[in-house]
This record gives sequence, C-alpha cells and structure tokens, in this order.
Amino acid sequence: MSETKRIALLIDCDNVTPNAIAGVLEELAKHGTVNVRHAHGDWNNPSLSGWAEKLHPHAIRPMQQFAYTKGKNATDSAMIIDAMDLLYSGNVDAFALMTSDSDFTPLVLRILESGFPVYGFGGKKTPSPFVDSCSPFIFIENLIPSKEGNGESDSLPARTPKGRLRQNSALVKLLRTAVDQTADDDGWAEMSRVGSYISNNNASFSSVNYGYRRLSDLIKATDLFQVDRQNNRMLIRDPKS
Repeated sequence: MSETKRIALLIDCDNVTPNAIAGVLEELAKHGTVNVRHAHGDWNNPSLSGWAEKLHPHAIRPMQQFAYTKGKNATDSAMIIDAMDLLYSGNVDAFALMTSDSDFTPLVLRILESGFPVYGFGGKKTPSPFVDSCSPFIFIENLIPSKEGNGESDSLPARTPKGRLRQNSALVKLLRTAVDQTADDDGWAEMSRVGSYISNNNASFSSVNYGYRRLSDLIKATDLFQVDRQNNRMLIRDPKS
C-alpha cells in the first residue's frame, strides 16, 4: 500500500478570498494529507480579518509578515522562503499554493524541477503563466459554496451545460486527442489512461473548473463520446475517429 502524500499548503492571504478555503482543503484531500498549513500576511492589517476567522477552524498556522516598506509585498518573499525551507526539509511530498499572483511562477517551476507536484488555487484573474505551470490549477470561484441549498457541503458551481462545453474548441480538442492517443486498435480507451494523458500534457487542467468533480462526468456531459463499462473498467470511444 502506498503511503499518503504529505502536502504543504501555503496561502497568500493578501490576494485570495478566505471563502474558498474549505473547498481547497476538500480538493487537496483527494491527493493526500495537508500536514503543513501556513497563511502568510500582515495580521495587523484589518483587511485580513476574514482570514483570521478561518485559521482555527481549519487548523491553519498564521505566518506574520510586517509590511516594512509601503508598496512592497513582503508576503511574497516570506512565502518563497517558507516554500524553499519546506522543499529541503524532506517533510512534504507536494505543495499547494493559494494565490492569484503570477510572481510565484518561478517558484512553481523550481519546485517542479525537484520532482514535487504543485497544486494551484487562485482567482480567475490569475495570469496564465502561473495557471499553466501548476498541476493542476483550480479557480477558487469554483470552490466557494453556494449560499443557496439545504446546507450540505457542495463547493462546486453550476455545471457548464453541454452546449457551452461543445463550443469550447480547446476543451473538445484536448478530450478528443486524449481519447485518440490512448485508444486500442478497436478505438476504445480506458478512462484511467485518458486521465493520465491529459495530466501529462496539460497539467493545469481540472474538471472542477467546469463544475464536474470527475473527468468521466465531464466527458459524459459533452455527449461527444461513447461510454461503456466492462469488467469494472470505464471505456471511452470517439465515434468520429
């Protein structure tokens, strides 16, 4: 049995909303145990009051960083130092960065070079270089629970309807290429192989960004593929191939 992956979550509290933290932790639970939870910011700043309320309920450790110079973001430097310390500590197997700041892109690339995955979480305003470097990247707007409903935990937004999915040429091309490249001679591809192909070729991709918890649900929603189950294996085929 493989050991549970240990994940270090570093939060840039200056530019991400605290409302998504529960959804972020739920997503990370799919990959392992978040044994390091550090929230960086100047806790003397009243603007972080929303984050302060989330620390104890989610067992997050506040990391104080005073703003020594006006107009300079000392939090960024502190997070980078923290990440590098953790990288060399040997106590974590993966990193998660919750930030919308593209200045962290070089940090992500450095961590990836060391063989550690980096899960990214940030707002839709996040620049593409940072989004594309993470593996995967999830927009936190998709992880904020709806104020409506029966109170049950459901951090996903409304699912993107079939029409909009099929109009997304980049998504359709990605899915069709993944199925085509992993299909056997009979044209059928195993879902696990399709998922691995997408992860290897588009690390930042996540079905959550379309409102679907699983890739299989997203593929079914497009209504572009034939789906079958044989011997506990989910198989996919592109009729146009």
